[in-house]
Amino acid sequence: MEKKAFQAESQRLLDLMINSIYTHKEIFLRELISNASDAVDKLAYKALTDDQVGLNRSDFKITLTPDQIKRTLTISDNGIGMTKEELEQNLGTIAKSGSLQFKQDMAAKDEGKGKSDVDIIGQFGVGFYSAFMVADEVTVTSRAYGSEEAWRWTSDGKDGYTMEPCEKDTVGTDIVLHIKANTEDDHYDEYLEQYRLSDLVKKYSDYIHYPIVMLMHKSRQKPRPEDAGEDYKPEWEDYDEWQTLNSMVPLWQRPKSEVKEEEYNQFYKEKYGDWEDPLRVVHVSAEGAVEYKAMLYIPAHAPFDFYSRDYQKGLQLYSSGVLIMDQCADLLPDHFRFVKGVVDSQDFSLNISREMLQHTRQLKVIAGNLEKKIKAELLKLQKDEREKYEQFWKAFGMQIKYGILADYGAHKELLKDLLLFWSSKEGKMVTLAEYQSRMAEDQKFIYFAAGESVEKIAQLPQTERIRDKGYEILYLTDEPDEFVMNLLGELDGKAFKSVSDSDALPESEEEKAQAEKKAEENKDVLDFVKETLGDKIKEARISKILKTGAVCMTADGPVTLEMEKYFRRVDPDHADNMKAQRVLELNPDSGAFAALREAMESDQEKAKVYAELLYHQALLIAGLPIEDTTRYTELVCSLMK
Repeated sequence: MEKKAFQAESQRLLDLMINSIYTHKEIFLRELISNASDAVDKLAYKALTDDQVGLNRSDFKITLTPDQIKRTLTISDNGIGMTKEELEQNLGTIAKSGSLQFKQDMAAKDEGKGKSDVDIIGQFGVGFYSAFMVADEVTVTSRAYGSEEAWRWTSDGKDGYTMEPCEKDTVGTDIVLHIKANTEDDHYDEYLEQYRLSDLVKKYSDYIHYPIVMLMHKSRQKPRPEDAGEDYKPEWEDYDEWQTLNSMVPLWQRPKSEVKEEEYNQFYKEKYGDWEDPLRVVHVSAEGAVEYKAMLYIPAHAPFDFYSRDYQKGLQLYSSGVLIMDQCADLLPDHFRFVKGVVDSQDFSLNISREMLQHTRQLKVIAGNLEKKIKAELLKLQKDEREKYEQFWKAFGMQIKYGILADYGAHKELLKDLLLFWSSKEGKMVTLAEYQSRMAEDQKFIYFAAGESVEKIAQLPQTERIRDKGYEILYLTDEPDEFVMNLLGELDGKAFKSVSDSDALPESEEEKAQAEKKAEENKDVLDFVKETLGDKIKEARISKILKTGAVCMTADGPVTLEMEKYFRRVDPDHADNMKAQRVLELNPDSGAFAALREAMESDQEKAKVYAELLYHQALLIAGLPIEDTTRYTELVCSLMK
């Protein structure tokens, strides 16, 4: 029997097919089952117009037969089969696919009649050669529909193949893999174990349209004999049973109206190992330039590793029910990386390996559409089920904020409607739109105050004048919040304004004149404080924002006090490079200021103590660390003499 060389140009190309295209050896089973499904599809299509086929759709199947003694795994189908010429053409030439040719023929035949219903998974022929990752010899026996003869193709995957006529009772194809022996690095025996094979079918080929069956060896308890006494011990027996390994009908392929909430939830919990129902399900069936179906889930809580580098985003990607990628990151933007789910489309352009997906226009279109769908669903949740939305926000609000900051604010318009902040007026979380709807007619700004907690922010002396005006304040308690506000800049013409800014409350010309007069009248005190504190502050200033409070600390320049605290936490070694320019603001109408002025005139040393104490009090109010706690204690104790 003559051995024929592969028509591909070299052994090097074959080695590439076998060893380089696929990341995981287990992929071979997905590829061979997909090829078998293609063959069944072709005969099922022919059966629609040819009564001679003699098979109904329910008669088609794919059979797996492992044999641990012979070390073989057989994948059989009762599809259309291949002639001698087709075997040589499809298997003798690397990267040649009969499925692709069949699809092209059908497209030409159906031109002008609308889109063909024939769904052929295979686009390239290299999938077959993945078999050589686990087998040292592969035999393909095939009998084509309409032919009485069968042919056997055999190869060791090295330099060529042999062809010979043979007997085969039925139409279809049998692929027999002689599984390699185990090595130190690879355990090939697993591809002969029935439960491992079952798991692989469930993982990659669960939604193939035809039953994938295997004879499963099982155990069961024998029926209890009627005359068994009290001392009867249960007996067990082994038996073999044909079992369908795949479910065949994906949940996302069913109409939304036919899927119950319990089914959505059960799928989610089983698929993603969660104990809690998702907050929302987004079921999409899109038609048009790009056709796809998607089923997306918004989880009720963040995974334990969500905010770590180990977390990997992505949706499961299917092509006509066959798993292509377990986590396709390109389908989700980072700001929505918490979403779980699947996308299934016939329109993907696949590269020579189904696990190497090109960055196609279709993929980008789907990703863009899903982003809009996710936002729309979150806004609907925000409007209709506020308690659930706040649960979502607690779990993933930080991710939305990081999304606004990412790419220099490129996504801020998309995400700003999703933001929630604590409201001083409402005593609960509110959206920016809700804040805006309550703004007073004379209110120039959207006010915010930053701090470690709602309780601490509410006690800040800087908030007093704003609240007295009846203006609502957004309390910022998360590290990215001030960065988010700075990046947003304004909302419908209303600028975001910190309550600590000197121009937080617009002044009339008369008020400006009074403020300047007060600053001039107390210049000697301000100069004294600055001289006493030195480089600890940039400036001492008469405050325009304090009402009853004696002192507070603010900052000049782009780095605020809260930003300084953030940089101190994330990068303590370089925190000095990102320090705020501290300004000590003093209330000239307070008793403490009066005491300071009096001490300046009567006891300069005591005045210095007062100046340092006011500085330390401002640090405490701002939540900033006191550099020398011993010195602070001595200052307090010195006043008790």
